[in-house]
Amino acid sequence: MERNIVLRPEKLKWLRSVDERLVSYNIEMTEITGGTFWKSYTPGQIAGTEEFKVSGELSDFTAMADLMQYYPPIDLGNETLRERARALGPAWIRVSGSWATKTYYDFEGTTGGRPPKGYASVLTRSQWIGVLDFVRAVGGKLLVSVSNCEGDHPDGGALDLRQTEKLFNLSHEYGVDIDAAEFMNEPNMLSFSGAPAGYTEADYARDQDIFNGWVKKHYPDCLLVGPCSLGEGAMGKTDIKSSGAGIGAGMRISTTDGLLKDTRIPLDVFSYHYYNGVSERLAPVMPGAHWDANEAHTDEYLAVARNNAVAYAKLRDKYVPGGQMWVTESGDAGGGGDTWASTYLDVFRTLNELGSFSEVTDGIIFHNTLASSDYGFLSHGSFEPRPNYYAVLLWNRLVGRNVYVGELPEIKNAHVYFRSRSDNNPGLVCVAVNNSMREKLSVTVPCEAEVFSLSGNGDLRSRVLYLNGVPIDPGPEGGLPELRGKKVKAGAVEIAPGTCVFIRI
Repeated sequence: MERNIVLRPEKLKWLRSVDERLVSYNIEMTEITGGTFWKSYTPGQIAGTEEFKVSGELSDFTAMADLMQYYPPIDLGNETLRERARALGPAWIRVSGSWATKTYYDFEGTTGGRPPKGYASVLTRSQWIGVLDFVRAVGGKLLVSVSNCEGDHPDGGALDLRQTEKLFNLSHEYGVDIDAAEFMNEPNMLSFSGAPAGYTEADYARDQDIFNGWVKKHYPDCLLVGPCSLGEGAMGKTDIKSSGAGIGAGMRISTTDGLLKDTRIPLDVFSYHYYNGVSERLAPVMPGAHWDANEAHTDEYLAVARNNAVAYAKLRDKYVPGGQMWVTESGDAGGGGDTWASTYLDVFRTLNELGSFSEVTDGIIFHNTLASSDYGFLSHGSFEPRPNYYAVLLWNRLVGRNVYVGELPEIKNAHVYFRSRSDNNPGLVCVAVNNSMREKLSVTVPCEAEVFSLSGNGDLRSRVLYLNGVPIDPGPEGGLPELRGKKVKAGAVEIAPGTCVFIRI
């Protein structure tokens, strides 16, 4: 079969303009307070030469030594971290996660670091101000979820808003308002969400209305986002891998309809979480939701992001008609990422997700995370850029907001997207993912072009990203390289097997 695409700009049709903050990211609450998070893989596990094993039953994954380890609070004042976050351009920053649901806000300094009854961790005033300083320093917008655990229901009844008031009021007083809020993280997984024991869909609907009503009254410019659910695309399906069930495949989950049907206060933005199944950490207990590394470049694997977007767009249209759709957690696998999440192999999924999501809808994709666990854009502690970081850095430097589509030949193991240029100059950017490991792909361009070809230099699990055959070096003192393209003349641009290419004309 011929694997050639002829680029004819005049035959492409404008589809939509997408949000300038499409590429955004999470900073987990447990990173800010310090606490347990997903245990790092060893170099051998990342290289694929050492198996990851889990012992024991999955009862409380946040307490399993095979899965979790303690990390000190992240240094959000680190200038290298800030510089690399700023380089990504405008972004939303989400502070949430399962740990946020059980965090006590000790802004008065009265706990001595010991969580009060009903909570699991403590957030200090200085730690939260560190978040606000970071958001301000990088020009970000702030999305949060608040606590909703046993401690927030002291009499066993409805949500007590004292925690919510403290978080919003301190942010406002400091001059960095909370721009958007999800009531709680992943409420459809009621047994694992951190909510009080026996918490029901009716309880959630009641409390979301209490929370959203308070926010709208006191902070009317804050966007109401929700329901922040996971695994809906797999409901009623037997092929949970292709539907992207993720961690939701292993436990009872509620539906979006169950959570929202009795709510009275409408949302401004519809949100959901997307992962390509579960990582090696959780595979022993959820084998049906795990993809092997040799599947991570296949069309079936890459289709999961679009499948989720299409499934959730229908629910968005029902509950937030005309609103944006946000993926408030996104990554290659729930459970801290697969062993290859920090390697070139995950670049296929990341670029394809950005391209396919924007063809379905307008919104934001929050990568999980900025700088924690194996799926982070940056490595924990050292903040060294990983392949995915450079891939999205190039996306933001090259790709504009206008989405174009056209009639293309259907080619197996090839995904091609067309966008405007980020510099607003006339022309186009073609993003081509050649996920065939054997056959080249060619894109015929009508004029001179610049090519930015990304690869692992023959190693899909390379922890170094190569640009036009040269390893990307972050440079001295935490700087960032220019990421220059290669000029080519009009004609066929050959895309080698297993490479991802930006072509700017």
